[in-house]
Amino acid sequence: MFSLDIEKAVSLASDKSLFPVIDRVLSGKRLSAEDGIKLFETGDLLTVGILANFVTEKKNGKYAYFVINRQINPTNVCALDCKFCAFATMDRNDPKAYEMSYEDILSKADYAVKQGASEVHIVGGLHPDWDFQVYLNMVSILRKNFPDLHIKAFTAVEIDYFSRISGLSYEEVLISLKEAGLNSLPGGGAEIFSPRVRRIIAPTKIGWKKYLEIHKTAHRLGLHSTVTMLYGHVETYEERVDHILKIRDAQDETGGFTCFIPLAYQPENNDLNITDHTSGVDDLKTIAVARLLLDNLPHIKAYWVMIGEKIAQTALNFGADDMDGTVMEEKIAHFAGAKSPTQQQKEKLIRLIREAGKIPVERDTLYNHIHVYQ
Repeated sequence: MFSLDIEKAVSLASDKSLFPVIDRVLSGKRLSAEDGIKLFETGDLLTVGILANFVTEKKNGKYAYFVINRQINPTNVCALDCKFCAFATMDRNDPKAYEMSYEDILSKADYAVKQGASEVHIVGGLHPDWDFQVYLNMVSILRKNFPDLHIKAFTAVEIDYFSRISGLSYEEVLISLKEAGLNSLPGGGAEIFSPRVRRIIAPTKIGWKKYLEIHKTAHRLGLHSTVTMLYGHVETYEERVDHILKIRDAQDETGGFTCFIPLAYQPENNDLNITDHTSGVDDLKTIAVARLLLDNLPHIKAYWVMIGEKIAQTALNFGADDMDGTVMEEKIAHFAGAKSPTQQQKEKLIRLIREAGKIPVERDTLYNHIHVYQ
């Protein structure tokens, strides 16, 4: 939108209390925690979306991105017992427990590359019987067999675990992985930074300070990463805003986050006793508010796996400029009851983006353009 269009649009805002926030957005000023809470609490969803789309198009024009990628989850056997997680099991004898061999991982990567994938995304359980060398071998074997493939692997939770089982510092773990062929880190494991919430949903998982320390260490070593927030369970708006602003502070320090990914909580098959999925309004508002608060992050993702194709498509006009990718085999969200497909076709992503009035761009992990579908 041009400035005249945006000013005309927001002048019609139904919630007049948003006017000071609107003024700050249009003048390019950084929003406060109070602004973020006000944006979450307002019933004027359309104005919030118009503002977020304005900011998105100032940053990235009408481009909306996708990647041809594959998720690989080497095991769901895990030393942690997070109440919100339906994917992992602590019991190796659980009927749903599994472990992949190196050959299994290579086979999945080979299939992905043959489908045009530029990235593999590897996350999984903290297997109590696997030492750090097992994970190093995963990376080095993939790098040897697929020298041009971008390897995005291991959340901050996994990096912390590798540090504990190896006796190495975070920096030493990351250097070892980088030398083996690691290119970047995924953002999983952030959940909500609030200690109150973490005591309820993931009491044994690392806290926000360690999470951000690991990512900032990776950034200083030249490894980029994404960053996430799991919303729609027991957290408050204030706790969402605090989470987002802690990310903003870390990005001010290192500049290494490429994308923020709001993850909608999936309520099935876990111990939180929450039965409802997030609403479309909450999904769109969370994406829009994140775009408005995170002025220093280049991209916001509408992760179709968690919120469905239709809401993800709509979110491209509510602050998002990325739909993730083909995925090929999503397990974690679907164990928890996600209603979306487990994979997506490139042609479908292009169509969804075009129908949203945006220009589809096939990207690599770091948002370099591979092909622009004008």
